[in-house]
This record gives sequence, structure tokens and C-alpha cells, in this order.
Amino acid sequence: MKISGVELVRIELPLTSPFRTSFAVETVRDALLVRVVSDGAEGWGECVALADPVYSSEYVDGCIDVLKRHFVPALVSAGPIGAHEVSPLLSRFHGHRMAKSALEMAVLDAELREEGRSYARELGATRTVVPCGVSVGIMDSHPELLAAVGGYLEAGYRRIKLKIEPGWDVEAVRAVRREFGDSVPLQVDANTAYRRQDVAHLRRLDEFGLLLIEQPLPEEDLRGHAMLAARLETPVCLDESIVSAAAAADAITLSACSIVNVKPGRVGGYLEARRVHDVCAAHGVPVWCGGMLETGIGRAANLALAALPNFVLPGDISASERYYAEDITTPFTMADGHMAVPEGAGLGVAPIAAVLDRRATHREWLTP
Repeated sequence: MKISGVELVRIELPLTSPFRTSFAVETVRDALLVRVVSDGAEGWGECVALADPVYSSEYVDGCIDVLKRHFVPALVSAGPIGAHEVSPLLSRFHGHRMAKSALEMAVLDAELREEGRSYARELGATRTVVPCGVSVGIMDSHPELLAAVGGYLEAGYRRIKLKIEPGWDVEAVRAVRREFGDSVPLQVDANTAYRRQDVAHLRRLDEFGLLLIEQPLPEEDLRGHAMLAARLETPVCLDESIVSAAAAADAITLSACSIVNVKPGRVGGYLEARRVHDVCAAHGVPVWCGGMLETGIGRAANLALAALPNFVLPGDISASERYYAEDITTPFTMADGHMAVPEGAGLGVAPIAAVLDRRATHREWLTP
């Protein structure tokens, strides 16, 4: 496929309510979309980096810069190229996995649209629907938390994830268990908010029968996670630490986790995400698909990924209305706690032009 042009589209989508984690409070999604145009088709990618480098070292302005200065020029000067060649082509540039993922995603979408094949088929999906989970941010009070959780359960979500941090953890979980019972699939996500000396405190979460505790310690601290995993009854899941299939293999070998959260942007793309899935499956480690407040573009690709066989736990794949009153694609809806995997060519969805025009804050064409 010969690339004739690449467009960077920056958009702002207001969230339906503030989303608070241990590292930030988001009220607006400042997102970067990448459009790749070839002679036969066009494809879309979504960069999941946040506006500030608080979840990872990447941030939107930095992703735009590295795409303009390095990645797009390398891509268009390479001549005809397939999606599987994008990662090797960009491998000489260190890091910037989220930016790489967005570009590879767009190339893969264009390639599959041209060939009439779906993302799900390309990745190896074995299901046509996937169960939906929801991530609940840190609240100002327990009553506010219980009202939110109750609403999501009533809507049909199959799993609840609570964001936690020191001061908002044990008692918040206790309140949810007391209100909704032990049968609700419940897990917690710390986003690196704790340290090794907090192990005794984190052990207090064992009484609640959680599915897992996600990324309690800093991403570099695999030894600390191994120590923690040996002392907790609650399974330890890694998120920020898993930046590649090789990192997943190391974490599993070190017994630093027994479950893995797969985020395609964090590992450099959906093709690498599939390799993470395969490594974990080979070791008997279940995985689930994490979320980064994606628009309908990223949500469509995540659904295709989450339909692979080793995604045995519900992921953070929520209905569009969970975050956005107006998405840039046709909204994704949930039925009986599940969402259908797009079947059309490529991602199976594309931005609605009128919505994109309203929400775009910057558009820039990068041509050969």
C-alpha cells in the first residue's frame, strides 16, 4: 500500500462527568486521531496519550511532534508498505509507543478496508460479542460512589472496577460490598499509587474477594510486585508495567502478576497486543482489555481485540454514553451486558464528518 498522505486531527470531547484517578482528574478528552490515505482506501487510528504525561511519559503534544518530525516522514518515504512492516520500520526510534500505535492502527485499517477484511478477523477473534465492564473513578463521598455503581449495575455491566488511592481504598470497597453483595464481580485499580511499605494495608483488601488488584506499585518495580503477589490473596494484575510481549513474559517469569491488562496503545499497537495475548495464553495467564477513554475509533478496535480467546475477563469496554454525550462515530451500545464486535471492513466504523468538524481543534495534513 502506497501512502499518499497522513492527516493529524486533534479533537476535544467533553466527558459526561469528571473522571478521577490517582494521577489526574479529566473533564475533557483531548484526543489525537490519525488518518492515513492511500490510493485505494483510507484508515483511522487513535492515539490514547493524555494531554499531560501523568499516566505515561507520552502526551498529545509530544505525540504530534514525533509523528510530524520522525514517524510520518519515515512511513511515506518507505514506499509501498503493509501494516505488519510499520513497527519494524519505526523500531529505530526509541519509545513513543502510543504514537506508533496510532500510526500502525491507521495503516492497518486502510489495508483491511482495501482488502474487505475486518479487524476482528485479522487479529484472530473467536467471538462476535464481548462482556462489558466499567471503570468507576474516585468520588467525593461513599453515597456518590454507591449511586454510580448502582447505576452501572442496573445498566447491565458485567464487572465493576473501582479506582483507588491511599485514603480511598478499603472503606470504599467495603461500602460497595456492603451495598451490593459479594456476588458482584469487583476489582480495583491503583495506577501505581502505592509503595512496597503499603503491603500490610493492601492485604486488608483480601477480605472482599476481589477479582484482582491492578498495578498497585510503580511500573518499574517488578520485584516489588512479585513480593506483593506472594503476600496477597487478591491476584495482582499489571497494567503500566506491560509495555511489550517481552515485558509480559518477564513479569510472568518473575511471578509479578497472574493476570495482565492489555492496552494496545501502551504496547505499541494492536499487532503487539496480539503477541501479548499469545504470550500470556501460552503461560496460562488470563488477560483483559484495558481502556483509555477511547472514542468510537479506539473502542471498535478494542472490541475486535477483546474477542480473542484468552480475553476471559470483562474489559473496560463501556458503551459510548459512559463517557460521551456525543461520540465521533455512531455510538456503541450495550445489550444484556455485552457489546457486538464490528463486522465491517477494517475497524467497521469511521468518524462522522459533521461531528469531527465540530469537535476538531486542529487539523494538519502531512504529505510526501
